[in-house]
Amino acid sequence: MVELEVKIIDSKIHDSVKIVLPVNIYGCEIGPNCFIGPFTEIQKSVRIGDRVKVQSHTFICELVTIGNDCFIGHGVMFVNDKFSNGEPAGGKKELWLKTNIGNNVSIGSNATILPVSICDNVVIGAGSVVTKDIKKPGVYYGNPAKIKI
Repeated sequence: MVELEVKIIDSKIHDSVKIVLPVNIYGCEIGPNCFIGPFTEIQKSVRIGDRVKVQSHTFICELVTIGNDCFIGHGVMFVNDKFSNGEPAGGKKELWLKTNIGNNVSIGSNATILPVSICDNVVIGAGSVVTKDIKKPGVYYGNPAKIKI
């Protein structure tokens, strides 16, 4: 039998948050009435607002901020390294970039979110890749994600 190690350390998590184990959560803040699904990793300096649902198998890397009333689907991957020097930044955290997700944003399963800002009231389709800031509310999908016309 394989034993899973679960870590929730050095984080500010509201008492009303429901977390389904196993997870790795460290050095982050999670607001009230959130749901965190299993097999999720939330790294340090991440801030998650109120009433956010994070489904299973999601990875939220350092420097991500998520607003209130958001939905993060299964297997969503956030990225903070754009390989700006043609290779992974590795321990060079000064090369990492921030991601800001507004309020009332829904991100479909298996989407990839590069370091961008997404305004309020946006839907990102499943499997989409967000490579640029989204400044206008609407429905976006594809690779790269574009607004539905």
